[in-house]
Amino acid sequence: MIGAAGIPAVPWRGLALFLVTLAAQRVGELVHSARNVRGLRRRGAREYAAGHFALLVLVHVLFPLLLVAEVVVLGSRPGTLWPLALAFWLAAQVLRYSAVSALGERWSVGVWVLPGEPLVRRGPYRFLRHPNYVAVVTELAAAPMMFGAWRTAIAITLLNAVALSIRIRAEEAALRAATGGSAAGASAAPGPRAQE
Repeated sequence: MIGAAGIPAVPWRGLALFLVTLAAQRVGELVHSARNVRGLRRRGAREYAAGHFALLVLVHVLFPLLLVAEVVVLGSRPGTLWPLALAFWLAAQVLRYSAVSALGERWSVGVWVLPGEPLVRRGPYRFLRHPNYVAVVTELAAAPMMFGAWRTAIAITLLNAVALSIRIRAEEAALRAATGGSAAGASAAPGPRAQE
């Protein structure tokens, strides 16, 4: 649809649908995580490196704000390859929720480790060290491109890279501490695989 001065109109319907989906996902994930953390605490799990969580929150709060600003204010619009970006975004959702499913009651948004529990080696953890983070990286790059918001894709990917570098180091250290160093080759994601 073309708006004033021949400029394509803001894709309000698609943008709103995406933002509602994103908000529902994040709220659902926080509720699911809180329920799992209560169970993890009852079972003696320990939280590690909670201080970096604010940076992850910043990434996920800035993401939709930057996306809306770029589409509404800067005029970014979907290009002809938006279906490819959508396909990547959908694949990221499948990977993320298969990682969450594989971790079961151990999944949380924090770094929680259950002492004495073996690492999860099912689902995508058979093939990837950090499948949830692969999903998040893919999602944060692909979603803005569905709307032609390349500036948001670049900015949020760079900020997320900083946040994930801190997070992954924290998780690896937590696993080493919880296993006495025997998890050196083990993997972790939203919280180490011992709980992720």
